[in-house]
Amino acid sequence: MNPPIPEIRITRRNDRPLKKDGQYVVYWMIAQRQTRWNFSLQHAVRMAESLQKPLIIFEALRCDYEWASDRIHRFVLQGMAENQKRVEETTAFYFPYVEPEVGHGKGLLSELTRSACAVVTDDFPCFFLPRMLRAAGQKLEVALESVDSNGLLPMTAGHEKVFTVAHSFRRFLQKKLPEHFLELPEPDPLAGAKLPELKSLPKSVISRWPAADQVLLEASAESLRSLPIDHSVGAGLVDGGATSAERRLETFFADGLPIYAEKRNDPESDAASGLSPYLHFGHIASHEIFARLIQREGWTPKKLATKPNGSREGWWGMSSEAESFLDELVTWRELGYNMCSQRDDYYQYESLPEWARVTLEEHESDPRPHVYPLEQLEAADTHDELWNAAQRQLLREGRMHNYLRMLWGKKILEWSLHPREALRSLIQLNNRYALDGRNPNSYSGIFWCLGRYDRAWGPERPIFGKVRYMSSESTARKLNVKNYLHRYGPES
Repeated sequence: MNPPIPEIRITRRNDRPLKKDGQYVVYWMIAQRQTRWNFSLQHAVRMAESLQKPLIIFEALRCDYEWASDRIHRFVLQGMAENQKRVEETTAFYFPYVEPEVGHGKGLLSELTRSACAVVTDDFPCFFLPRMLRAAGQKLEVALESVDSNGLLPMTAGHEKVFTVAHSFRRFLQKKLPEHFLELPEPDPLAGAKLPELKSLPKSVISRWPAADQVLLEASAESLRSLPIDHSVGAGLVDGGATSAERRLETFFADGLPIYAEKRNDPESDAASGLSPYLHFGHIASHEIFARLIQREGWTPKKLATKPNGSREGWWGMSSEAESFLDELVTWRELGYNMCSQRDDYYQYESLPEWARVTLEEHESDPRPHVYPLEQLEAADTHDELWNAAQRQLLREGRMHNYLRMLWGKKILEWSLHPREALRSLIQLNNRYALDGRNPNSYSGIFWCLGRYDRAWGPERPIFGKVRYMSSESTARKLNVKNYLHRYGPES
């Protein structure tokens, strides 16, 4: 039997009882969309084993979420196709459902769980998922538990406060992480699981909500065209699924990590991990990345520094490149989860620190040398060729170089009539085109451009006030961008 997961990661979403006489356990897969290194799945498997009931892994994809497009759907569908193959090799039952039209999936979860013992799902603090879980908890007639597989630190372990700067959060992590970072999910919770097999879904479910067929899960251009989603956002160049994620991790460890500390800000070095889309959709877990990294480093907890000091380097006792990467994977990524799990307004202008709002509003009436509406920004049609190149990368590939994304956001602030308009443009462009958008970490990046997690800077400047300033000219002087400009130049 799978070992129990840490209780701190489990949240009861209603007061309904566990129905021991139910027919099966349902794992409602909504954020951790893979079958490995997944606390939620591990918890569901253990529950099904202890009750000696079949396990249904129910993975759904609705068509009416905001910014639904060929790009996002294709990435998710590719992961679903792979999950289907992996689950077929086990005694669990996989039910992939892809909504063919708006509203078609209404009532499906209630009907599927009517005969269930309990429902286990993923905890995720961003986008529409928290609202969906609250509604499901009220509506379902069986026990609903959500499980936090988001990061090395359980989100509830950081509920003492909302951290406003990375240094204080890093110091907190260094105090708290040793209690949790070796509590890792099972690499393959379905392997060897002793589960009764389920032959088919209830007729009341399958007659009205048939499982997605293989053709749809292959996410061809033709099958995507049949769905009521935004077809103007192309599929992009990055494939979804756990195998693609693992392949990307291998490439990063071989080529990117050795130069990560020195070259990750260089647009032409390709030292960045490229893992953020896979982390966002749960096609890879931060726990797996961490486990693979410490194995590579030959690391043990004995190498930790004795005292937490909030420093970016030296605490882990690993190589400089590994520590630099862990600061992104753990500190900066989980800082966003801390914010989103505690503030419902994380995506609103009012969530900015007071000093940033004050200084931006003091300069709201400053003349703007250039002002671009959203449509012109979206088309990468500005006077700034480096900015245009970064926007074209986002349009074509669904990603943008990490350092240039900061410049991209700063220039949108500079070119907008007021900071609220800049924020609307940032959220719209990022969430519509970026595969890693709609995520706590991406909201951290957007709001950093307006002062979140930063401090007041001098000298005070027009438009920016005391918010940190960046320019394309200084970026081009510091970094190699010639080949980047050529690669993402206007299409002929």
